Amino acid sequence: MRNVNAINRWPGQRMPRRKAINFLGLSALSFCIPYSCTNQKSKLSSFELQSLHYKTLAEVAEWIRTKKISSQELTQIMLDRIAAIDNRLHSYITVMGKDALTDAKVLDEELAQGKYRGPLHGVPVGVKDLLYTANAPTTGGHLFKANFIPSYNATVVDRLHNAGAVILGKLNLTEGATGGYNSSTLIPKNPWGEDLWTGLSSSGSGVATAAGLCFGSIGTDTGGSIRFPSFANGIVGLKPTYGLVSRYGVLTFAGSLDHVGTMCRSVLDAALMLEAIAGFDPNDLASLRREAPNLSAGIKQGMKGLKIGLDHQYINKGVDPALASSIDAAVRKMEELGATIVSFQIPTTEEEHGNAWFTIATREAYEAHKATYPLRKTEYGKYLAEFLEIGSHVTNEQYNKARQFQKYFTDKFRMALSAVDAFAAPACGMVKGVTEQLWRANMSEGLIAHFSKQLNFRFADAADLAGIPSLTLPCGKAENGLPPPGFQLMGGPLTEAVLCRIGYAYEEATGWSNQHPTI
Repeated sequence: MRNVNAINRWPGQRMPRRKAINFLGLSALSFCIPYSCTNQKSKLSSFELQSLHYKTLAEVAEWIRTKKISSQELTQIMLDRIAAIDNRLHSYITVMGKDALTDAKVLDEELAQGKYRGPLHGVPVGVKDLLYTANAPTTGGHLFKANFIPSYNATVVDRLHNAGAVILGKLNLTEGATGGYNSSTLIPKNPWGEDLWTGLSSSGSGVATAAGLCFGSIGTDTGGSIRFPSFANGIVGLKPTYGLVSRYGVLTFAGSLDHVGTMCRSVLDAALMLEAIAGFDPNDLASLRREAPNLSAGIKQGMKGLKIGLDHQYINKGVDPALASSIDAAVRKMEELGATIVSFQIPTTEEEHGNAWFTIATREAYEAHKATYPLRKTEYGKYLAEFLEIGSHVTNEQYNKARQFQKYFTDKFRMALSAVDAFAAPACGMVKGVTEQLWRANMSEGLIAHFSKQLNFRFADAADLAGIPSLTLPCGKAENGLPPPGFQLMGGPLTEAVLCRIGYAYEEATGWSNQHPTI
């Protein structure tokens, strides 16, 4: 177990020196203070306290604002829960307990003085361990970065602090945000069932959010890694337009494809978190010169008059019939709620945009790892090593051709999307029989290769290639030991507000997002 010291600075305030604890599978019991020792008294009922961990971010934010519970109380409750169950789930790599309680205390004091930072004030959240934190290690899932403590925070981390969020810790992920785990990292377990997959790189974010170990989390998406774990764990994921959220201080997977977004238990929560982290950042060359969108203001307007695109062949081809039926039922429900359903078709074949994504991703990942690969190849996991090796052989001609196709595809896809308000499609497929051996294998023998037909990556790479937003949410009942089925809504650039409006109305009408694993 490692202890690290660092200074975390808030705007206009110097915070005291504190400790974070990094545990690769070790229990958090060694540092957590029992809730009973906080000497704080909430105004919540025993029933409310018992089910507190599965409340939405918006609900607990209101309790904090109205002083029904303090941020310190809430933070301690969440730390106690992490200590109690995360030794089975492995969703956190680093738990920052002392930091979190110190920040919560400051936020409670601010609230007592009449200073309220907004709907994230005092709310405990988690961030993917791809984001730089100056007070704790940022591993990226790598063995050789186990002790790497950046000298600054990622822009997203600073913006969460500015919004008043309390960061509980750093969430687990696949190595380098690709498709397999390094041997040094314990693999997250799906709270719905240990033999179920957890999604790809933002797996810890998906598990922690679903299991009630935070009230929202930050994930990244290069080829589906917000949408896959959101689907796999039965939560809501919001992948924004490329450039809307800064990637400064985020370890690079593939620069032209990387997105940072939010993972929560409701559409409103995902919207509130995105409002806090979005907006122009001069430190990110791809950052859009736009202010953070106000997604929550019009979220309750309903979907009457909006157009939803649907391609029956697209949602049925190679898709589990039960999942396809759930998505079809979701679209029919949207029609009942006032939306107009229109025919829609992705403008190129899945093979074309899939191949372009793979060429770009492998080459850009190789370029991002040049300082350590192949120099430290033996410290890489099998999957990422093979991924980078493929990228090392992508020629400039092949890469430039793929980038040209990306521009062509982006123009075509965005033009098609301009005729609708959203396009409904699967997020991916659900698989059982996931083993540690598959997660640690190379590309040709690993989980993705083994379950490629069930996972249907064609539903993910298109949105990242075109840089368009996507909202993933549940669309059915959790049955037979599985999380609820899910789907995604894709829209044109900067249509996050419309997607959230549609998702909120659907969520309110169905209640599917209120389902939680029994853990």
